Amino acid sequence: MMSRDGFGCSEYQRSGFGCFSRTIFALWAVHIFLVFQPVDGLRPLRERARSWGDEWLFVRKDKSDLGPFSEWNITGTYRGSWSFLDSKNNSSRFPDFRNSNGNSIIELISTPTKISGVHYVQGVVIFHDVIGNEHDVSGVQIKVEGVYIWPFRQLRMVANSGKGGEYEQEVDSILSNPYHLVLQESPQDKMWKRSHSPIYEMEKHCNIEIAAQISHLSSAQNGNGERDHYHIEGLMESPAVDDDGDCFSPLALNATSVNIEIYYNKAVNYTLMVTFVSFLQVLLLIRQMEHSNTQSGAAKVSILMIGQQAIMDAYLCLLHLTAGILVESLFNAFATAAFFKFVVFSIFEMRYLLAIWKASRPMNNGEGWETMRRELSVLYSRFYGILLGGMFLMYELHRFMRPIIFLMYSFWIPQIVTNVIRDSRKPLHIYYILGITITRLAIPLYVFGCPHNFMRIQPDKTWCICLGVFTFLQVAILLLQHYFGSRWFIPRQILPEKYSYYRRVDQNGNHTTDCVICMTAIDVSRPNDCMITPCDHFFHSGCLQRWMDIKMECPTCRRLLPPV
Repeated sequence: MMSRDGFGCSEYQRSGFGCFSRTIFALWAVHIFLVFQPVDGLRPLRERARSWGDEWLFVRKDKSDLGPFSEWNITGTYRGSWSFLDSKNNSSRFPDFRNSNGNSIIELISTPTKISGVHYVQGVVIFHDVIGNEHDVSGVQIKVEGVYIWPFRQLRMVANSGKGGEYEQEVDSILSNPYHLVLQESPQDKMWKRSHSPIYEMEKHCNIEIAAQISHLSSAQNGNGERDHYHIEGLMESPAVDDDGDCFSPLALNATSVNIEIYYNKAVNYTLMVTFVSFLQVLLLIRQMEHSNTQSGAAKVSILMIGQQAIMDAYLCLLHLTAGILVESLFNAFATAAFFKFVVFSIFEMRYLLAIWKASRPMNNGEGWETMRRELSVLYSRFYGILLGGMFLMYELHRFMRPIIFLMYSFWIPQIVTNVIRDSRKPLHIYYILGITITRLAIPLYVFGCPHNFMRIQPDKTWCICLGVFTFLQVAILLLQHYFGSRWFIPRQILPEKYSYYRRVDQNGNHTTDCVICMTAIDVSRPNDCMITPCDHFFHSGCLQRWMDIKMECPTCRRLLPPV
């Protein structure tokens, strides 16, 4: 008798093609058996009338597959939608799941395993618009893990059991890309949601199982042939742990991979815009400092206006530096933008703030270094106290960030009020007014107005229009004060009495008729050519006006002079 080997082939058959093909088939059967061995911690989905069973999942194939052994790397970000298969949530366990559909984001990391054809997958599934507004929860974040069987494009995942360590660090690193660089909720809100939100109660009493099919999108479908795009289509079920009914009705998931490089490029372009805007603001500040380089000119500028802008730039510096720390790959870009904002507020605006403070206290300049140092310490302590207090206030009231930003963009109002109180003449350069307004509107209009901003904040055109109208209304008032006087809009009846430098003088009186500025005689008979100070000193009109542009002091007795 002929001997046979382990594959059932005789010695004669081993020399032919028939036995070779039978051997290959047997090896493939063993391979399939190993691939679909139960994975520890992964439960199969239960059969349902409207759920996708294993038979349907493993029969379906994508016609665009390159072959049964083409391995795809599904690591990345997927954006899509979710919806209940029954058009609404029929479960009574968690009735707060009121909405029937919404947006979803899936973050996956795929790692090859020792088992051929199987990848270990871990990630985060984020569902938006799931829970009603009663609990003030806009999204649900679920950490998942499972396997990706790439020969058949199958993805099976379950909710993570809550283990920490390296897995937590890996999942946290998934969210550290520009796609998730948005304004985050505070820890207090997270603690409140953990104790009141039904999603955390659901994780205690429900299992979460996901079965999905991975398909490859051609360049014609994804509109971008630079990299591979994949589509996830699957089902999420959640049977109760104690078999007391389902936690919620089955959810259908559809998501397409997102090219993260686009968001990196958008983030880099944004930092370039911020850097360019900061450079323009430096030039405008230099122009304004030259415009008010005298004691009289600096005293006309509102210290609150400059201080408010300096605090805004300090917040922007900290925000960009924090964003660079969160996204390590973009640290250089965001650190550059933060550095320019730091230069704007710490060097130029603080220097201008100090010049305004010194100009508004001309009598204290000669009181000694100790007095000046004490008042400087008060100035800096107030500035940084307001800075830190504002940070704490915004942290607690981060839900009202847009009204807070709207309030911060009232930085021209202190200058308008100062002009009215002091009756100042042209304290700000027109280029400074227009340039600072436009450059400061660039960032909020991009964040809240650009429909394709890299932070994925939904645009609010109404808010942007209101912010622009509010800011340019302040600019319009400043420009009208510049050309028509600082009190042009106030009725004369309620204005305080103003000193007149062209008051009548007794012609028979014994007055000095020489101008101490130009050392020439003054023709008192021509009132328009002679200005008289409250201390009864006579000067030429042009001489005294040029003098008051430098100092608001009498050239003869150094007494403070009222505005013209």
